[in-house]
Amino acid sequence: MARKAIGALALITVAGLALAGCSGGGGGAGDADNTIDGEVKGDIKVMTWRTDLIADGTFDKYAEEFTAKYPDVNVTFEGITDYAGEMQTRMSTTNYGDVLGIPTISPDQYDQFLEPLGKTADFEDTYRFLPASSYEGTQYGVAFGGNANGVVYNKKVFEEAGVTEVPKTEDEWLAALELIKDNTDAIPLYTNYKDGWPLTQSFGNLGVVTDDPDAPITMAENKAPWTEGTDVYAIDSLLYDSVAAGLTEEDPLTTNWEQSKVDLATGKIAAMTLGSWAISQMQAAAEDNGASADDIGYMAFPATVDGKQLAVVGGDYNLAVSKHSEAKAAAWAWIKWVVEESGYTEAQGMISPVLSKPLPDNLAGFTDAGVELMEINPAPAGKESLLADTANDSQIDLYGPLYRQKLVDIARGAADGDKDSYFAELNERWGAAVDQLAG
Repeated sequence: MARKAIGALALITVAGLALAGCSGGGGGAGDADNTIDGEVKGDIKVMTWRTDLIADGTFDKYAEEFTAKYPDVNVTFEGITDYAGEMQTRMSTTNYGDVLGIPTISPDQYDQFLEPLGKTADFEDTYRFLPASSYEGTQYGVAFGGNANGVVYNKKVFEEAGVTEVPKTEDEWLAALELIKDNTDAIPLYTNYKDGWPLTQSFGNLGVVTDDPDAPITMAENKAPWTEGTDVYAIDSLLYDSVAAGLTEEDPLTTNWEQSKVDLATGKIAAMTLGSWAISQMQAAAEDNGASADDIGYMAFPATVDGKQLAVVGGDYNLAVSKHSEAKAAAWAWIKWVVEESGYTEAQGMISPVLSKPLPDNLAGFTDAGVELMEINPAPAGKESLLADTANDSQIDLYGPLYRQKLVDIARGAADGDKDSYFAELNERWGAAVDQLAG
């Protein structure tokens, strides 16, 4: 799996695409019969970031099962390793498939690129994670699966280092990583700096530090969010302080995502801050390289509020029908089938977006540790894009790697400044944007 972001595009992607030449119509748009409620037939191309599931034949198996139910549909797949970045470029044209995982675009632009699926209220009794692909009461996507946010780690390495309990605060975190550094040969925390996109994963923990289900709006309206006591301060401090203490890879410029999965699985890396979607990939890497899948563990972000730990759960990429598809009914049928019937979330250990399905076994550890799951509330009407708009106006790529890579560079002494000066700079830029947008 890969979700990398192109640095040159990061500043525009946070608030969506300012694209020329895209209208509300497109291929097949003039055909009155080409609707999601039409006849399920035709050729559809599914754009996917799950290149591994193309390589191992999983998607071909899904296509075979789907076409057994819908024989008049032909399904093909296009896997993109740099999905987030390349799809931003693709969406300046009409050539971005029939089914796609929605990249970072502003919700008020959904209707330019995506086919509306119906009223959000009509989906609320069936699916989780709807707000991320809803705008003004209209639903444009359904999550392919759901994840918790936290840290994937190698339990065997932690045990060998003498870490007897998973850390629940930053101080405990840094102490645990020091033990790993001192007592094992493993890299305590691996940033995946070069690939970039893994640095963005920790932002999914927004809300757990302050127990705030409205954390995105809280941040969007805060003129100085990089101030001690806030969620983003804690999230970015954890990264900065880990790097500054020498607890990450020696040369971040040479990191490699695919190799990092093998290295965590085999005990060369102790921990990575990733969504729970990564668990199954680490387990598979362990089994493929002579290690045990049981060595892979998952912990909540190391923060405690009022004596409890929290973990945000939310949807993965949301699957949508392209506005330009010439087989919209077939595309929508594929989305419903793959989400409800394919067995994808069960196989991947992900949270099903289908409300009637249980949580995956790999999150049982959260229950054992007393971790409470929380979902982020939908933004209030009129504020759906406020966080993204503020990030864009401040030129802080909140959903990209650039400002976090600079954070790492400062922490390792490769750029001028320190944490306080950099956070002050971020606050100054963010505050100016809040004044402009939120008042």
